[in-house]
Amino acid sequence: MREGKHEHRGHKEHRDNYGHPHDDSKRNFQSAQTFRRGRAIAFLDRLNIKRSTLLQQLDQPEFESIKPVICGELKATDAIIQEFIQAFELREVLAEQEITTEGADLTHDNH
Repeated sequence: MREGKHEHRGHKEHRDNYGHPHDDSKRNFQSAQTFRRGRAIAFLDRLNIKRSTLLQQLDQPEFESIKPVICGELKATDAIIQEFIQAFELREVLAEQEITTEGADLTHDNH
């Protein structure tokens, strides 16, 4: 019988220590949202690395024979990046990228 009271007290302590149950769900939602946003930004970083690799390949003589293919992949990657930014509302990330890549040619029509 005494055991039951101890368990009940433990449950009350649990409730007292963590506040209102809706506070926990709100906090969990925000942390999950932050986690998902972090994963989206990480994926965007990987897309930008692929884009950089394609840009480097355009300037390398050993890829001269497939330059049109690389240019097409680069344009497709740029389109995917733009759609991804819009879909996940990552506009501030785009603003940061524009600052770091000022003057970069995004159309690649000259290749």
